[in-house]
Amino acid sequence: MERLKGKSVYKGIALGKISVLKKDDYVVKRVKVENSEAEIERVAQAREKAKEQLQKLYDKAVKEVGEASAAIFEVHQMMLDDDDYNESIENIIRTQEVNAEYAVATTGDNFSQMFASMDDDYMKARAADVKDISERLVRNLYGGDGGDMEFDQPVIIVADDLSPSETVQMDKEKILAFVTVHGSTNSHTAILARMMNIPALIGVDMDLEKLKSGMEAVVDGFAAEVIFNPDEEVRMDARKRIQEEEEKSRLLLELKGKENITQSGHKINIYANIGSVGDMGYVLENDAGGIGLFRSEFLYIGRNELPSEEEQFQVYKQVAQTMAGKKVIIRTLDIGADKQADYLGLGKEDNPALGYRAIRICLTQPEIFKTQLRALFRAAVYGNISIMYPMITSVEEVLEIKKIVKEVKDELEAEGTPYKSDVEEGIMIETPASVMISDDLAKEVDFFSIGTNDLTQYTLAIDRQNEKLDRFYNPHHKAILRMIQTVVDNAHKEGKWAGICGELGADTELTETFVKMGIDELSVAPSMILKLRKIVRDMP
Repeated sequence: MERLKGKSVYKGIALGKISVLKKDDYVVKRVKVENSEAEIERVAQAREKAKEQLQKLYDKAVKEVGEASAAIFEVHQMMLDDDDYNESIENIIRTQEVNAEYAVATTGDNFSQMFASMDDDYMKARAADVKDISERLVRNLYGGDGGDMEFDQPVIIVADDLSPSETVQMDKEKILAFVTVHGSTNSHTAILARMMNIPALIGVDMDLEKLKSGMEAVVDGFAAEVIFNPDEEVRMDARKRIQEEEEKSRLLLELKGKENITQSGHKINIYANIGSVGDMGYVLENDAGGIGLFRSEFLYIGRNELPSEEEQFQVYKQVAQTMAGKKVIIRTLDIGADKQADYLGLGKEDNPALGYRAIRICLTQPEIFKTQLRALFRAAVYGNISIMYPMITSVEEVLEIKKIVKEVKDELEAEGTPYKSDVEEGIMIETPASVMISDDLAKEVDFFSIGTNDLTQYTLAIDRQNEKLDRFYNPHHKAILRMIQTVVDNAHKEGKWAGICGELGADTELTETFVKMGIDELSVAPSMILKLRKIVRDMP
């Protein structure tokens, strides 16, 4: 039995088998072979396995994000049958008498470079696809699992760290807990764990090479420890505590359908933060009053090209219809910094958190922005959609956004395309600059949503992804609380509402403080909604 400490990002108890996720960085070596036909047969088997993997991914994606988003897996299946691609692999094996892995990797590199050098944007995008299918074949040839986050039974995910694109692929119903070596309390792994209501530990000093998938473990989010190979006494204690937690959750369910209102009659809206259509089940299950933050960037990551207008429209429409008239606040593309999409070619930056990201990308590449806005205004016909713009630092940015919005509406009008013109539009307050001019900004927008994660890192000059700085990262800092009060006061002076959509909104130590400040809305992980409702209803 081995006990290791970490930092807890969501408190809870889990008991189960672990699945160790290791990066498949295979070093492909050139090996001379005697039997070329046997190598060609190995490629054929790896190809069939790849097709099965891609079909599973397609079926899963159709259920979670719709046919348009899932289409990339169909494209990959077709590319596996491309004659030129397969003839190249076979030719290299036969003429050079080399192993299958080397032939596939070489062909992948050659075809990828060929596509990348073409002038046509569509063909350029195929470079990443060829690279992807080649890596999948190589993994299969080495006996890997294809790199897909699929599990036969619920497991505890153990990894070095998890990227946003990796978490997007996971079957969330099969995850009991997360345990990672790296990551911060504000990482996407942490956000996902809080949304799913499962325990998660980061900063655990474990040797992944010594851990084997299938080992049993207990993850204790309360004690911030993971116990590998637990003895029977530890397992029995874990089972007992899991039952106790389930009973607490059952009692909270009795609050479903009740209002978020204090005993003195003060009401506050409690909404949910989500990242995809696949998260809607958590929203409905936890009785959210609406969606306060739909992270649209998850439509853009974990793929090889921009989502089309139609694809986005279908997703936004589905969310709006599912919420049946309840408010759905969709944040426009907030990519950059820790959320990357290679096909956008954003490049490496020395200070990505202070760099080319979010609204800055949208204002310098307006065609990307316009495509999203068209989809949003069209989808707003089907429900109560509001649009929120991230990373605002000036009134000039808001005025530029308004100009682009007008162009989009004029285009839709001229085409005769149905759209909703009176959509509520707000901004995220997540920079000290926007706090200081929130009195001016309140005159230009319909609402404020305070992104406390970024506001804290920019105010305290602390990179929230740097785990070395976790001890200095203090979201309860008096400066942050004063800024929140300033924003609320300036919003109310102009008759506008102000909410919090950062992780601080779910901090139960501050719920009463926020209500007293006059915060109108808290948008949190779905798993926190009923807990906050209980606190609010128990307040005098």
